[in-house]
Amino acid sequence: MNRKKAKRYKSLRRVLKDMRLSLLAFGVLVCLALFGVLIIRRSLLINGQETGAALARSYAEEARSNLTVYQTLLSYGTAFLQDRLDEGYTAEDLFEPADMYFERVTSVLGEGVVSPFLLVGDEMLTASGRLPTDIDPDYDARQRDWYRMAVAEEGKVVVTGLYTDIVTEEPVISVVQSFDNGNVVLGFDVFTENFHFQADPLTLAHADSFFLCDATGKVLYSRTGLPLDSEGIQKYCSCLLEKIYAGELDEYCDFIKDLDGDRRGVYYTRMENGWYSIVTIPYRNLLGNLRPFGSVLAMILGVSLLVLAVTVWREKKYHDRIDRTDETVRVLGNSYYALYRIDCAQGTYEMIKSPSPVQETLPATGNYAALMKIVEEVMEPGAYAEFSKSFSLENIRRLVQAHTQDFGGDFQRKFGEEYHWVNVRILFDEILSPEEVVLCFREIGQEKQRQMEERRILEDALELAHRNESVKQSFFSSMSHDMRTPLNAIVGLSELASRYDDADRLKEYLRKINSASRQLLNLINDILDMSRMEQGKVMLNNHEFDLRACLEECLEAFRFQAHTQKKTLDVKLDLEPARLLGDPARINQILNNLLSNAFKFTPEGGSIRLHVTQIDKGDYAKYKIVVADTGIGMSADFLPHLFEPYSREMRFSAKQSIGTGLGMSITKNLVSQMNGELQVESEQGKGTTFTLVLPFAVIADQKAAAPVAAAPEVYRLEGRRILLAEDNEVNMEITTELLQLNGVEVTQAWSGREAVAAFEKSELFQFDAILMDMQMPEMDGCEAARQIRALPRPDAPLVPIIAVTANAFAEDIAATSAAGMNAHVSKPIDFGHLCRTLGRLTAGTETMAPDTLAQTDTPDTTS
Repeated sequence: MNRKKAKRYKSLRRVLKDMRLSLLAFGVLVCLALFGVLIIRRSLLINGQETGAALARSYAEEARSNLTVYQTLLSYGTAFLQDRLDEGYTAEDLFEPADMYFERVTSVLGEGVVSPFLLVGDEMLTASGRLPTDIDPDYDARQRDWYRMAVAEEGKVVVTGLYTDIVTEEPVISVVQSFDNGNVVLGFDVFTENFHFQADPLTLAHADSFFLCDATGKVLYSRTGLPLDSEGIQKYCSCLLEKIYAGELDEYCDFIKDLDGDRRGVYYTRMENGWYSIVTIPYRNLLGNLRPFGSVLAMILGVSLLVLAVTVWREKKYHDRIDRTDETVRVLGNSYYALYRIDCAQGTYEMIKSPSPVQETLPATGNYAALMKIVEEVMEPGAYAEFSKSFSLENIRRLVQAHTQDFGGDFQRKFGEEYHWVNVRILFDEILSPEEVVLCFREIGQEKQRQMEERRILEDALELAHRNESVKQSFFSSMSHDMRTPLNAIVGLSELASRYDDADRLKEYLRKINSASRQLLNLINDILDMSRMEQGKVMLNNHEFDLRACLEECLEAFRFQAHTQKKTLDVKLDLEPARLLGDPARINQILNNLLSNAFKFTPEGGSIRLHVTQIDKGDYAKYKIVVADTGIGMSADFLPHLFEPYSREMRFSAKQSIGTGLGMSITKNLVSQMNGELQVESEQGKGTTFTLVLPFAVIADQKAAAPVAAAPEVYRLEGRRILLAEDNEVNMEITTELLQLNGVEVTQAWSGREAVAAFEKSELFQFDAILMDMQMPEMDGCEAARQIRALPRPDAPLVPIIAVTANAFAEDIAATSAAGMNAHVSKPIDFGHLCRTLGRLTAGTETMAPDTLAQTDTPDTTS
């Protein structure tokens, strides 16, 4: 037994001695392999640091660019308002030009991107109007950090850190600038939900994360796949910033561990304003290229002693290929399924990466023609002729000589039994050897599908545009008919009135002419409202009002209409007394449209029902308004198109429908702006029911009795001297007579040039105001206003100029304002509104008193 043991021990020693050199060589190879892995790992981490840092800088630059846009617009607005102060405006006068500036900011940046505001003393103006002082009695803007920062840096644009807005309770940053010795502050609130980043060409890979933090460490924006809520993201970023401040993440090999315990590289850049742009990349993304080396190492460990020399040689060749692959990766990345280096001078290729079937049939290096042959076998029929011409060695040489860095196109390649879309590129870069390019292929099935989908969407949009054009043509045809109907009545009745002396008959003709005129005016107002809505220029004028009083005011005319047309009007108002915040004029318009349709399509003896119910209470109350009728109803085919512009149901009925087809579209738009809901149910022959739900903010202080509305007031105009510029003889006569009846001394001018001459020749401050038509011969009203404002006399910039014109579109109103006019009154003239506008602009020496012409006042730009 002892002899057997000794023999086995001796044999083992002999074997170990014989294998000594082999084992030593094997150990050296293992060490070399491990050393190579470490070198490549270091290279990949350094490349990852460069890529991550570049990505962080790119996002930081995009954030800096966005802030620059806000700062530039803000500086423009500050200069604009400061100019108004230099012209003699008071701080209170800044609100009107600030409104214009807010609209321009919205048109430049888009709706809802920023929320502009202006603080003048204790008064604040936002894009929605003046901020009510009773929203928060304890709120003092001058105690806010953004105000103190703006005042401390007067004349400079200041960007705040992240904070919670007291009104919206949303996280925002503010870009602010103060002037007028700190008494005026102009700024934008930028909500973090509007932050968007599209850094190109750098993009975040799967599982990568991006964070943008302000100077205090608060997270402004994040894009991450980590399973964290907003509070968790804030804690996560706070930990990152602590390590950044401590310098623990500056080296390429520094890392953190994520929630799963995996390592992540952290790369960041600090912006000039103290913000941090941070990118984190998992090590599995950074070191993805190390996986093939594990199998290579296992293969090396299994190499026998008999092929050791061959293995060493192959290892050397392998590392050479790795070096060349690293150069290629810097140019292309890892998004291609096949990569080849082409030497167009030698006419050869070198395979860097290729699908398995190609590797089995194509050598790693060889003649370029052999590679083209393989491409021909898998390419879609009919495409190779163009491919061989575009990717021939001759054409590649021309591209290299022209320094064309990127050239290629798309074709379909066969994978197995299916064809997939593939993109082929020739890439040239100075880091490659002369006359060498990279030929690469990648699948683009999803991208091609997206392109085809985008093309389909464009085709659908074009079809919709054609359909809308057809609808609009139908609308214009209908509009022509509907406008000619009241015009025919006006013309015909006017002719009849000229032939009779009977006072009663004349009075009836005048009443009908007035009715037809108002019908025509309603049609025109619908068209104007639709035009403003299409341009996004209809804004709600929210203020305190009583809903019951608003409803009762609207119902007055309909109660009389129900009596005269022998129809039943059932009204039930089930709501508690409350003062609400809303736009009563628009509510009246909505209700008037619904009730008018109900009366229009309900025959004599039918009934119309209006039930209003309060369905929710508290700080925000909801009201359900039901308008139902027993009229002719609507077809099921027409209901889906009810709220489309220009649409009317064209079917046979006892009563012909009149109107533009815009009323319900306008109603739906207004309801949407009020955050309400509008639903309709209808059946032919059984009537229609509209259900409207509207929310309103409830005014907090309801203890004191609501004040009784004061009687409408206008200003006395006796003794005022007005310069009237009008080229139409009838309009000149009407306006002159009405003004003179109110004690106004009128000087007439029949063109814009005549108006400028009359003002220039007048004594200083002779005219209290100028009424200016827009379209006149020789010189239009806007040019005349500009020339008057430019005259070198002290009253030229001060005299009120009011546009009295038939041009009532939003762009017309903007043109009069840009020309220096103070107000806009549309034709046909609401003379009560004109008198109030004149009185307001010329006030100072006369006291106010009621006037029989007074009506409910409207804004200067109301048509």
